[in-house]
Amino acid sequence: MRVSKGWGVGLIHHVELWVDDLEQAERQWGPVLVALGCEPFQHWVNGRSWRLGDSYVVLEQSPALLPGGHQRLRAGLNHLAVHGSRDAVAVALEAGWRLRVDTGSAVHLVDAQGFELEVVR
Repeated sequence: MRVSKGWGVGLIHHVELWVDDLEQAERQWGPVLVALGCEPFQHWVNGRSWRLGDSYVVLEQSPALLPGGHQRLRAGLNHLAVHGSRDAVAVALEAGWRLRVDTGSAVHLVDAQGFELEVVR
């Protein structure tokens, strides 16, 4: 097997989530991403991003977005899993995330638009 030697560090360059309501997504994701160690990175009319090292997460309410909302049980992104702490989970709950399941080693949270975040300890 041949391994690609890219310019960046790590596997993920960025993850971009298209959302129906950017303001709501920013209120819910922003504090959690900061609690996970990210820093605000980019800010434009239709989007925001937060960066940690060479990777970043984008929330965008694109003008090209098709109606229908996110559904994690359809083809596409089921959930995003990140390394984190109980402190980040507490911040998420304060920001309006709903607890889906707590396995002890991972906590699954769902935001108001149906995106799931798994925080793994």
